Amino acid sequence: MKLSHASLAATLALGLAAGVAHAADSKPAMEKCYGVARAGHNDCAAGAGTTCAGTQKTDYQGNSWKLVKAGTCTSIKTPKGHGSLTPR
Repeated sequence: MKLSHASLAATLALGLAAGVAHAADSKPAMEKCYGVARAGHNDCAAGAGTTCAGTQKTDYQGNSWKLVKAGTCTSIKTPKGHGSLTPR
C-alpha cells in the first residue's frame, strides 16, 4: 500500500497532536496551599497587603498561598504549623 504525501502528512500530524495532548496530561494536579510561602514568594493576590505574586511581607502568612502538588499541602511543615487548604 502506497501512502500519498497528504496521507503521510496527516498521519504524522495526528501522531504529534496525540503526543502533545499526552504531555499536557502528565502535569501534576496542583492546589493552593495557604501559610507555606516565605516573604516575597507567594503566588498572586493573597489578601490584605498583597496585590500579586511576591508581595507578601511576612513568612508563612496565613492568607497567602503557593501552588503545590495536589495532596501535599497539609504535609508541608513550617515554623508556624502545617500548610492549609483554606486561608487562616
